[in-house]
Amino acid sequence: MSVPARVILDATGIAARIERLAREIELDHPDGVVLVAVLKGALLFGADLARAVHRVPVILDYLGISRYAPDSGRVRILTDLDVEIGGRDVVVVEDLVDTGLTLAYLLGHLEERGPRRLDVCTLLDRRDRRIVPVEPRYVGEVVPGEAFVVGYGLHVGERYRNLPFVLEVDRDALLAEPAAGLAWYEAPPAG
Repeated sequence: MSVPARVILDATGIAARIERLAREIELDHPDGVVLVAVLKGALLFGADLARAVHRVPVILDYLGISRYAPDSGRVRILTDLDVEIGGRDVVVVEDLVDTGLTLAYLLGHLEERGPRRLDVCTLLDRRDRRIVPVEPRYVGEVVPGEAFVVGYGLHVGERYRNLPFVLEVDRDALLAEPAAGLAWYEAPPAG
């Protein structure tokens, strides 16, 4: 079975956005920055972004969270920061900002620790679905509200995080046949 898909960010596009975002972060945080990548989705993006920030001191740390549960309205912190962020410039690194519910929770959690500055960097921003008025300062790409995306950290059923590009896919078709996208590793769909 073939799953309809199209590349919305290829590896070159991802690299270009990371370079642009790194320069913006360096300009805004000349004394250095703590990048806080949100696991698991922002693992690849956070690591690549940290490598691209090289004109100012950078510390990379991670927060592990449970999924946002619509029935409970909350996420849980599963893995907390190792580094102290009080008095420091902090940038939360996300793979995708969607409704803003998870991000609002995380920002509140981090704000309690007294950072000097707290910003958000996301590879993908799905503004059309925003419920909570949170706006990332640094945005790689805006995606349409109903676009379902996988690759470069984004997944379906824990698959496809390791694709070196981001695809917009037919969610229902991929959920019906989760292994249908294995061919993307050999030959990505057209953009």
